[in-house]
Amino acid sequence: MKIAPHTLDLVRKYNQPGPRYTSYPTALQFTPEVDRTALVADAAAGKKPLSLYFHLPFCESLCWFCGCTTVITLDRKLADQYLDYLEKEMALMAPILGEGRSVAQLHFGGGSPSFLEPAQIRRLGHAIHRYFKLEPDAECGVELDPRTLNEEKVVAFKEIGFNRASMGVQDCNPEVQQAIHRIQPREMNVRAFDWLRQYGYGSVNIDLIYGLPKQTLDTFRATLHEVLQYTPDRFAVFSYAHVPWMKPAQKILERHELPIPETKLALLGLIIETLTEAGYDYIGMDHFAKHQDELAVSQRNKTLHRNFQGYSTRAGLDIAAFGMSAISETAGTYRQNFKELPDYYAAIDQGKHPIERGYVLTAEDLRRRDIIMHLMCMMELNYAETSQRIGVDFASTYAAELASLDAKEADGLVVRGADSLKVTESGRLLIRNIAMHFDAYLQSSPQRHSKTI
Repeated sequence: MKIAPHTLDLVRKYNQPGPRYTSYPTALQFTPEVDRTALVADAAAGKKPLSLYFHLPFCESLCWFCGCTTVITLDRKLADQYLDYLEKEMALMAPILGEGRSVAQLHFGGGSPSFLEPAQIRRLGHAIHRYFKLEPDAECGVELDPRTLNEEKVVAFKEIGFNRASMGVQDCNPEVQQAIHRIQPREMNVRAFDWLRQYGYGSVNIDLIYGLPKQTLDTFRATLHEVLQYTPDRFAVFSYAHVPWMKPAQKILERHELPIPETKLALLGLIIETLTEAGYDYIGMDHFAKHQDELAVSQRNKTLHRNFQGYSTRAGLDIAAFGMSAISETAGTYRQNFKELPDYYAAIDQGKHPIERGYVLTAEDLRRRDIIMHLMCMMELNYAETSQRIGVDFASTYAAELASLDAKEADGLVVRGADSLKVTESGRLLIRNIAMHFDAYLQSSPQRHSKTI
């Protein structure tokens, strides 16, 4: 997929702050002024299979680009205490979620799950299997940091059921690594990848970030060349989100100078051209997958889904999330745990669900969620099919939103027909901007987002 010069001009034109749409409404609408009883009741009413998420916040050092909720420490005993509370939270939630509900998906994120020692990994796995029943073909993915990974940990994750892994690389250039406070030699990456293949992880993803200090077209071309030699099944190549008002440590990066917008756009073009020429399908936004990978197949079959972990092949699941800051999603609600460890621990010590804030979706929210998520995943909306899913006539109900796309159609980002809206190849780069036309909260929300590219 070649990126035409005029396409990069359009990206420059529309590069504005906007949500990533891992949920709708976005987490900015979550509020502590919510009926927690209603949130728990909605979780109890669910009948769908479960997707379990465990937030493991610990890291040995802080990467200065990081936007995650983390706890920086070298003390592994803190993880033992945290596992105590994860078990208590599972004991609180498992009866509410209902016995016998199968688990189709399991994900460990962070922080860095590979911070845990092998015994701690096995302990958490045993607790999960004690409280929940995983399907034989459950998709189980873990985020790994090669800097804290060893062979025994790879084995331990495999033993408790993990069959997929996402490996954080970010950038291979030593000067960039120095600037972002993440030193990760090539030997670490090769060793970690070899272990994952040796122990039968069926799908391995590599995370990269563009828009970091010291990055140039030449340095990132070298990074892409290096990681392609590992032949991963998927890539997630994220645009660096500079949000120092939320993550003050990111201010440190400014002393090295961030790439100018023109450089960042050129990097995006390089990424898409390099990875698609290497045989990876461009899924949308920041994800790439081999043509026969389940993610690419899912998009072609129109079963692709999007949630807080990004693009997913398993649609129609209730997300039950555990740990500090973790966000759960059910048919009609979102709930988020406390973001600070003392608050999370205190709630569980009192026998309460550690919910800090949440949201109960309205009927209109549900309709717009369907529209936005379908657009983000399938890059199109069939009016008749959408009307059937949301229970109202799409074209007439959202006529104003469709009309607001005039400029984007004139710029070749979308094609509006009598019965469908389709995103063009150029429009894929700006799918967040297109989805924003159906967001009812953007104008009223005073909070700031990162830019879409």
